[in-house]
Amino acid sequence: MNIYSLFEAAFRRAGEAAALIRPGGGDWTYARLLAEVDRAGVALAAWGVGVGDRVLVQAEKTPEAVALYLACVKSGAVYVPINTAYTQPEVEYFIADCRPALFVAGGRFDAEVPVAVLAGEGSGSYWRETAVATVPTVDRADDDVAAIVYTSGTTGRPKGAMLTHANLTTNAEVLCAAWGWRDDDVLLHALPIFHVHGLFVALHCAFLHATPVVLLKRFDVAAVVEQLSRATVLMGVPTFYTRLLGDPSFDAASCRNMRVFISGSAPLTEQTFAAFEQRTGFQILERYGMSETLMNTSNPLEGERVAGTVGFALPGIAVRVADDDGNELPRGEVGNIELRGPNVFKGYWQQPERTAEEFRDDGFFVTGDMGAMGGDGRLTIVGRTKDLVISGGYNVYPKEVEALLDEMPEVVESAVIGVPHPDFGEAVVAVVVAEHGVDQARVDQFLGGRLARYKHPKRVVRVDELPRNAMGKVQKNVLKETHADVLET
Repeated sequence: MNIYSLFEAAFRRAGEAAALIRPGGGDWTYARLLAEVDRAGVALAAWGVGVGDRVLVQAEKTPEAVALYLACVKSGAVYVPINTAYTQPEVEYFIADCRPALFVAGGRFDAEVPVAVLAGEGSGSYWRETAVATVPTVDRADDDVAAIVYTSGTTGRPKGAMLTHANLTTNAEVLCAAWGWRDDDVLLHALPIFHVHGLFVALHCAFLHATPVVLLKRFDVAAVVEQLSRATVLMGVPTFYTRLLGDPSFDAASCRNMRVFISGSAPLTEQTFAAFEQRTGFQILERYGMSETLMNTSNPLEGERVAGTVGFALPGIAVRVADDDGNELPRGEVGNIELRGPNVFKGYWQQPERTAEEFRDDGFFVTGDMGAMGGDGRLTIVGRTKDLVISGGYNVYPKEVEALLDEMPEVVESAVIGVPHPDFGEAVVAVVVAEHGVDQARVDQFLGGRLARYKHPKRVVRVDELPRNAMGKVQKNVLKETHADVLET
C-alpha cells in the first residue's frame, strides 16, 4: 500500500481543520494541503517525473516543501531529502549518486539534471502557476522504495538508505500506538525535515491522525516557549532540552498543556533528564532509531522511564545485543546492537555488497552501535563502533572533515574527534600536525564553502604527532581522553 493513501483518507476526514500552523500567519487546512499536494503532483508530472524516479530536494522548511514530499510519495516517485546546509560540491555528489529525474533547490543551482526552484507562497514556487487537478495515488507494493535517506560510515562516502512504503507505514502506526497519539494532539515541530526524525517520525504521527502541526522554521528557544501553550507533543534532540533549560522563562507553567516530550537522534544525559523533570514535572521520553531503521525502541508512555536507557523494543521489532559473530550475549554484557523487523530498510542504494555486509544470515541488521540489554529488556546504548560524532543531533563523519583538512598546505595530518559539549552533546574537535599559522580562523576560512557549517571543528588543537598503535592506526580513544576538556580552556 502507498503510505499516502492512509494520509489522504485522514486528510479528507479532517477537511477544513488546521493542518500546518505557521506562527507568522498563513495557516494551511487539511483541505488546502490536499489541494497543494495535487498541484505539486501535476508539476512533477510536467517535469517528467515518473514512478520510481528519484527527486532530490534541498529546500527550506515550508508548507510547500511538505506538500512536495507528499506529492512525490503519492505519485510513486522516490523522495531524496538532503541537508539545507550542504554546499554545492557536497550536493554534486548526491546528484551523481542518485541520478535524480529532478533536483528541487531553494534557489538557483547549476546542474546537469533538471532543476526546479522551491520557495514560499508568493515567492515563485515552481508549481504556483499549475492548475489544481486530482492526481491519482499510485499503487505501491510493500517493498517499493518511497524515500532514500543518505547516511555515511567511517569512509566518509554517503550511502543512500532505501526506505520502503512498508517501512514507513508500519513504523508510523507502531509509534502512534506506543506514544498514544490522540485526535486532539497538537505537534510542535521545530526539527528539520531533511532527515528521519523530523520528516518521517514527527510528521507521519500527526498525518495518520490528521492533527495540527505548529510548523516552526527552526528551533528557537523563545519561539518554542511561546508556542508550547498551544501544543501537546514536542519531539526534539537533546540540544533542544538543554537550551530550554537555559531559559529562565521555561517552567512548569509553560508546559501546562503538554502531554509528552520525546527525545532522540543523540544520547540524552541523565543530568538533562533529571533537571528537566525537576523544572517541569515531565520525564522526557527517550527512544532509539536510525536512518536505516526508523524507530527501534522507546521508553514507555505509561510506566517508568529510566534515564540513560532507550527503553524496550517496539512491537514487531526484535532487538538483540550480540558478539561479533552474531551470537546473543547474556543480559548486562556489552556488545553489538542488532535488530530485525518491518522497519528495517531495503538496503543501500546501488551498494549491494555493502548491504550484504551489514546483515547477518538470519536477517538481523548490524547497527554499528554498542549497548547492553537489561534484565527487564531495556536497552542501554554505551557507544558507537562507527567513527561518528553526533553534534546537536546531526551526524558528522570524521573522515570527510579530515580529508579536507589534509588538503591544507600547512597540515601534515589530522584526526577529528568528538568531545563532550553541554549544549550539542558532542562537539567536533580537530587535532592536527601542522606548521605554525594553522588556527581556528584559518581552518574556518579554508572549510568555508567546502563543508556545511555544523561539520566545522569548534576547536583546533595543534600537536607534534598523533598517537598510534602497533599497527599504525591513530588511537582516537587516546585523543578523546587527552582533549576531553579542550573546550573548557
